[in-house]
Amino acid sequence: MKVLVADKFPDRALQRMKELGFEVVYKPELKGEALNTEVAKSSADVLVVRSTKVTEQTLESSQLSLVIRAGSGYDTIDVGAASRRGIYVSNCPGKNSVAVAELAMGLLLALDRRIADNVQQLREKKWNKKEFAKARGLKGRTLGILGVGTIGKLMIERAKAFGMKVVAWSRSLTPEKAAALGIEQKKSPEEVAAVADAISVHVAMTPETKGLCGERFFAAMKKGAYFVNTARGGVVDEEALKKAIREKGIRAGLDVFAQEPSSAAGTFEDDIVGVEGVIYGTHHIGASTDQAQMAIAEETIRILRQYRDQEQVPNVVNQEAAAKRVPARDAAS
Repeated sequence: MKVLVADKFPDRALQRMKELGFEVVYKPELKGEALNTEVAKSSADVLVVRSTKVTEQTLESSQLSLVIRAGSGYDTIDVGAASRRGIYVSNCPGKNSVAVAELAMGLLLALDRRIADNVQQLREKKWNKKEFAKARGLKGRTLGILGVGTIGKLMIERAKAFGMKVVAWSRSLTPEKAAALGIEQKKSPEEVAAVADAISVHVAMTPETKGLCGERFFAAMKKGAYFVNTARGGVVDEEALKKAIREKGIRAGLDVFAQEPSSAAGTFEDDIVGVEGVIYGTHHIGASTDQAQMAIAEETIRILRQYRDQEQVPNVVNQEAAAKRVPARDAAS
């Protein structure tokens, strides 16, 4: 079985794939038309990607039968186009959850203590203790969480360790689950916004969650509250966030943006960071720790082995692709 890996992947994991008998083509810099060409030319059975976008054009001339997103979200893959062609799409949910929760907590602390601004002024050889010796502190504050999946639950643990009270909204949250987690359930994102001193977003990007944090949400937030998003840029209406920053003094810590470069390095065009106010940003690195990447790599290998050896796809997100499947080539080829 031939596997095309079109994003950076740990060397140990690539070697393990080869030891298990997979034919591995490793081209981590492929993007756009170059990816489309290589997918068609390589006759790969499986495509493995992280941040690389997989479009309908990528799939149309391929012999792929499976695309693996080496991460949790899969909004960078045209799942509908894959399903129409009988191509399974699978992901690695939960394997980077700790890393994302750690960064979200780090952004929250950075907002409260204005760490980035401290560092910048020290590098400019400025001493400004009077300005920066003003922080609210997190103990006793209320953290609002949108989305109580694996990452949201990890955030609850970390918030409690800092002595914070937690309120949350999630489609799957019930009063019983909230009680078991020791948190207060709210009926809507706006109800969370109205009582929280800080908010952390942990929902998947779906048509239902697009623009979830919009005008009504930010209008409900307390003045000067903190807003952290390590989920997906599309969950937030950036124009509404800009307005809240300007008019309500909202402080924002963002790891994800509406406009992100398609490659690992490039020009950053999203003007959200130019809004006057406290905005801290990171480069969509929530999942980017060595621990998380190895866990994701191991899960990717598990998916590959089970698909080849048992013709089953763990974590499949488009089971309907089975109805479009054509007889596969010999899985051992």
